Amino acid sequence: MVSESSSSSSPIKTVVVLVQENRSFDHILGWMKSINPEINGVTGSESNPISTSDPNSTQIFFRDNSAYVDPDPGHSIQAVYEQVFGEPWTEASASKTLPPTMNGFAQNAETTQTGLAETVMNGFRPENVPVHRELVKEFAVCDRWFASVPAATQPNRQYIHSATSHGLTGNDNQKLIEGLPQKTIFQSLDEEGFSFGIYFQSFPSTLLYRNLRKLKYIDNFHQFDLQFKKHCKEGKLPNYVVVEQRFFDVLSMPANDDHPSHDVSEGQKFIKEVYEALRASPQWNEMLFIIIYDEHGGFYDHVPTPVTDVPSPDDVVGPEPYNFKFDRLGVRVPAILISPWIEPGTVLHGPSGPYPSSEFEHSSIPATVKQIFNLKEFLTKRDAWAGTFEGVLSRTSPRTDCPVTLPDPVKLREAASKDGTKMSDFQEELIQLAAAINGDHRKDTYPDKLVEDITVSEALKYVEGAFKTFSDECEKARKTGTDESEIIVCATSPTLPTSKSFAQKIFSCLVCDN
Repeated sequence: MVSESSSSSSPIKTVVVLVQENRSFDHILGWMKSINPEINGVTGSESNPISTSDPNSTQIFFRDNSAYVDPDPGHSIQAVYEQVFGEPWTEASASKTLPPTMNGFAQNAETTQTGLAETVMNGFRPENVPVHRELVKEFAVCDRWFASVPAATQPNRQYIHSATSHGLTGNDNQKLIEGLPQKTIFQSLDEEGFSFGIYFQSFPSTLLYRNLRKLKYIDNFHQFDLQFKKHCKEGKLPNYVVVEQRFFDVLSMPANDDHPSHDVSEGQKFIKEVYEALRASPQWNEMLFIIIYDEHGGFYDHVPTPVTDVPSPDDVVGPEPYNFKFDRLGVRVPAILISPWIEPGTVLHGPSGPYPSSEFEHSSIPATVKQIFNLKEFLTKRDAWAGTFEGVLSRTSPRTDCPVTLPDPVKLREAASKDGTKMSDFQEELIQLAAAINGDHRKDTYPDKLVEDITVSEALKYVEGAFKTFSDECEKARKTGTDESEIIVCATSPTLPTSKSFAQKIFSCLVCDN
């Protein structure tokens, strides 16, 4: 599992990726312009009308009063369309060529809930996100990084490791069961002798990729709390590291993914914890740590979204009624790049290629990993187009003055976690994905009844148990000599009889081909 050498031209042997949830650049980092004027942030002159069709509409100006956010603003494909283009999605509207005015955020928010426009038109003061503030000052911020898809969490997360969502623009229960079939950066690295590891806290969302369900990869999944700091301290982090958050907000373990209505200060604690473990590692001088947000979550951003000359990764078209062709990007999101090979206070603007229209977006991660490790092939047409950022590693020797610790976060939520809080779409998808992993997708409760009336604590217990079932069945399959390249599919366990039948005593495991 220990890192192998990267290409001779790169000092980086370990790339660490942490993807937070649902916040725009202006919302999280826009006011960092006050500490570094080179950042394309906000000044307070930015605004949105309550109604884009009314020339006399009240204007909501962007302010710096963000703290605890509840409820969750809209970020579906149709909501993002209205936010970017200033009018609700219709087939007639979608057939037009509209400029990305970025003036529909307030209007869309008000249709969700009266008063929500003020929420989406606000950002955090730098002192309220002190971990981000310190990282922006000490390393690099990219102020032109866009979500890959103008839609919700799940499709955007897929681009990070595979440069496509294989047609996903939202939830697709059948794809949760089958797993997405596309090749990932995990496979590319594995094929060429490099290592990877996924350090998860509640449930690894990366199991949506079908190929990661192969028996040979079960040992690449690690419990964050048990193994991450240990591997850092021992210098045993693999070449490509994915760190996953706590996605469920319970009193004993608050969520730390930054998804509204979760407390951003918990996300700050998490990033601080990860950074300090990496900084103390003997591998630090060969490391690149990437922090991004998967999508903007419905929060305002003033930079127009690229809507032309964006290649579809694989010519797969999204489902009706939107029939999205994956030919435009999502809203700008925060991106922070951390390494001792980066000069303090670096601001990375748009890329210089490889094409005139190239942008930084989530596919830039596999594209850059390809460059760093000199991998043979791109994954799709999208990562072949995306800008790469290895040039930010501009020093001739690693710094010795990188901070050892980061500031303590400021608590932003006064109330405790609420067990009865409604699940977000992403949380429901994780529960349904867990059911696909443990075999419960065959029950009549799948997909909708499974997530009806379930509490957050019950959901957390369910997804944790589902992964344990999957892990245990992988171990049984290995002991029986199952081929390591096979994908493990757990059988459904009977639920009724009180006296255990033979079928209940032996929780069977089915094996399927690729």
